[in-house]
Amino acid sequence: MTALAPAAAEAPSLDPSPPAPTARRRSAPGPLGLWLALGMVALVVTAALLPGLLATHDPLEISLSESFDPPSTTHPFGTDQSGRDVYSRVVHGAGQSLLIGLGATALGLLGALVLGLVGGLGGRWADAAVTRVIEVLYAFPGILLALILIAVYGSSALTQMVAVGVATMPGYARMVRGQVLAVRQAGYVEAARALGHPPRRILLRTILPNAFRPLTVLITLGIGQAIVWAAALGFLGMGVQPPTAEWGAMLNAGRTYIQQAWWMDFFPGITIVLFTLSLTVIGRHLQRASDSGATR
Repeated sequence: MTALAPAAAEAPSLDPSPPAPTARRRSAPGPLGLWLALGMVALVVTAALLPGLLATHDPLEISLSESFDPPSTTHPFGTDQSGRDVYSRVVHGAGQSLLIGLGATALGLLGALVLGLVGGLGGRWADAAVTRVIEVLYAFPGILLALILIAVYGSSALTQMVAVGVATMPGYARMVRGQVLAVRQAGYVEAARALGHPPRRILLRTILPNAFRPLTVLITLGIGQAIVWAAALGFLGMGVQPPTAEWGAMLNAGRTYIQQAWWMDFFPGITIVLFTLSLTVIGRHLQRASDSGATR
């Protein structure tokens, strides 16, 4: 009887169920964080589509008498070296930044789909060729590859979009290839072949949707990454050129005056941080929903 007592006392510690809710709570922000993230994304999308609804001044209006005015009720984010309202420029810059982020993500995913499908379905030689292409693209740091493309083709929103899209393509291509290789051996694909479905129908209705579905969660993260890269290019002076309002270009313009007008860099920078953080929070919640749906 005495020998069994310690074992009975230790038995409750073997139940893993109590720590699980705590681990889940720590893995992602709660509903409040999700609602704040959705509100931030909605605010930026509104600024991109309807900037006149939020902006208080013309983003290109110059007033030298108001140069370097600190944040006030008239200019909530202060003014820049030309007296332009920084808040209005941040609002109008949302359109350029979001357009570049969405376009770059779309181009990266499109190229990744082509490479991933060719590598996953084209046989051993095609797979080897696609793998080599991905490895070559991975050999260059993404930002360096984007800088090379912009140096060759010039600075513009379109070039910036293409450069960031090509730089993000290898990561997406590797994931698409892996998903295609896994899906094409699944039982439902073999069943579709056994039923006599043509290869085109199997590709478009069976392989492609199932291979791409896990990547939909990554789109939100990809847009945030593309916006950060586009802002980095703008900060280096390789993106959209002044006086166009764009977050990265605003950071580049404000770095010269960081000691006397900190607000010129702070407000565009904090907007980029909050927006990309919001996209990350939404992506994590989508991932949790996808994982919980798959385990049911």
